[in-house]
Amino acid sequence: MVKLYGGVETGGTWCVCALGTGPDDVRARTQFPTTSPEETLERIVEFFRGQPSPEALGVGSFGPVDLDRDSPMWGHVTTTPKPGWQRAPVATVLRDRLNVPVVFDTDVNAAAVGEHRWGAGQGHASVCYLTVGTGIGAGLIINGKPVHGLVHPEVGHLRIPHDTGRDPFRGNCPVHGDCWEGLASGPAMAARWGNPPSELVDDHPGWPLEAEYVAHGILSIVCVASPHRVIAGGGVLQRPRLLPMIRDRPRDVLGGYLDTPMLGVDIEDYLVAPALGDDAGVLGAIALAQAAES
Repeated sequence: MVKLYGGVETGGTWCVCALGTGPDDVRARTQFPTTSPEETLERIVEFFRGQPSPEALGVGSFGPVDLDRDSPMWGHVTTTPKPGWQRAPVATVLRDRLNVPVVFDTDVNAAAVGEHRWGAGQGHASVCYLTVGTGIGAGLIINGKPVHGLVHPEVGHLRIPHDTGRDPFRGNCPVHGDCWEGLASGPAMAARWGNPPSELVDDHPGWPLEAEYVAHGILSIVCVASPHRVIAGGGVLQRPRLLPMIRDRPRDVLGGYLDTPMLGVDIEDYLVAPALGDDAGVLGAIALAQAAES
C-alpha cells in the first residue's frame, strides 16, 4: 500500500494543500486565500479530514517563524507584518487537530526542497530558491539540506544599493523602509508606480529598475552562500522579459571580480526559472514530510 503524505504551503496571499507522493502522484489538491489564522487553519483541517490520513504533514509557512523544536513557540509565525498572524500557532494546531506528525519550515525552504528533489535543482549540491512577489524570500539548500541557524535566512531584508536621486521612492517595508523587499517586491512596485506589476507595460521604466534591484540582491546571496544554482520564481518574475534582464546585470555589477562563467556567458544555466512552477512550495512540503518519515 502506497504511503501518502500531506503538504501545506501557507503563503502570504494563498494557501495550498495537497496529498500524494510527488509531482506525478498528487491525489488531491486545493487552494484558497490566506485570510485569518483561524479561518485558514480550519480550511486546512477540513481538506485533510476529507482525505485518507497522511503518514506525516509537511508545512511551509510565510514568516518569520520559529523553527527551534526546543522552543515553546516552535511552529508559530512570529513577527510578521501580516495583520492577525503575529504569534499565530500553525504547526501545533495542525498536529493536534489532525493527529499526525508535522514537519515545519519556511515556505521558501519548502520550495527549495521541492525544486532540489524534483525540479530545477536536481543534481546540485547547493541551491537557492528565490521568490519575488508579495514579499521577497529565499530558501537555501546546502549539502542537500535546508539551511537553519540562529534564525532562518531573511534575504528580503538585505540592504541593497539605493540611489535616491534616481529612485526617490522611500520603500514600503513597514520595518526597514528601503530594504530589498521594500524596494523590489510586488507591493513596492505598485506603491512606486501606482499600478501593480501585472499592469505595467513591457517598456515601462519600472522593469529595468526592478531587474537591477533583483540582480543586486541575488549577487549578495551568491557572495555569501555561493549556491551552485539560483532558481528564481514568484509573481513578479512571471513577467517573461524580466529574468533575461536580470541575467544581463551581474557581469557589470561585479566588474569582473568573480571569475566564473556561471555569472557570465553561462548565466542562463545558473539563474533559472522553477521547474515545478507554483507547486514548488506544496510539493516541497510533501518532500519534507517524506524525509522526516524515512
